[in-house]
Amino acid sequence: MPNHQILTHETHADLRVHTQPGAALGDAVMACITVPAEFRRLATDYPILFRQDEATGAFSALVLMGFEPGENLFLEGDQWDATNRPLALAVQPFLVGRSRDGAGRDGEGLGQVHIDMDHPRISTGGEGIRLFEPGGQPTPYVEQIADMLGALDAGYRASGDYFAALTRYDLIEPFSMDVTLDSGAMHRLVGYHLVNEDKLAALEPGALAELHAEGHLLPTYMALASLGNLARLVAAKNRRDHG
Repeated sequence: MPNHQILTHETHADLRVHTQPGAALGDAVMACITVPAEFRRLATDYPILFRQDEATGAFSALVLMGFEPGENLFLEGDQWDATNRPLALAVQPFLVGRSRDGAGRDGEGLGQVHIDMDHPRISTGGEGIRLFEPGGQPTPYVEQIADMLGALDAGYRASGDYFAALTRYDLIEPFSMDVTLDSGAMHRLVGYHLVNEDKLAALEPGALAELHAEGHLLPTYMALASLGNLARLVAAKNRRDHG
């Protein structure tokens, strides 16, 4: 059972969190879920792909960071070789919690900051960043985390409309890719989807205007532009293998 707790001064006054990148701290992942609201920020570094849930048919977005499970080519020891980190990784070990009726402060928004007490970033010793000031107030770090959780939660809730719009205009297509490395090894990316660039370019002005008005056009172009980072990922894999 997950050990998620509401973050409070009374329970977690002495708790600290390791914030540096690290494989042992949960960063050794091949991919990470993302939301359309952060596509623009992440497209400079990562390929953004889509995945469809076989049971529900719902789409989600993710950033690709490696070619096999447990491989993060942006992680080098305790250094992260990218301008930005996906919010879903940056907020760990925190997560969004809600009241029993599912409502937050405004009926839909972020209700509570929860913390995963079994996460490797948890520190009960003297190392890491404090979560509360001596007087009981949250530290600036916790306030920053709360802002990121709010943005991530809002992004999750808005992503359904985004993928519904892409589906409405038949803009999502399956994607697979064979990656042959300098060593001769091959990796095959399967089970992903991406934006059909030709269909996007062929949309009528009214459809483009609708996507723009709904805030869906910019993330779609960002997802397309991010695919240039697949070559960067292959180069990083070759360097890692030769290192």
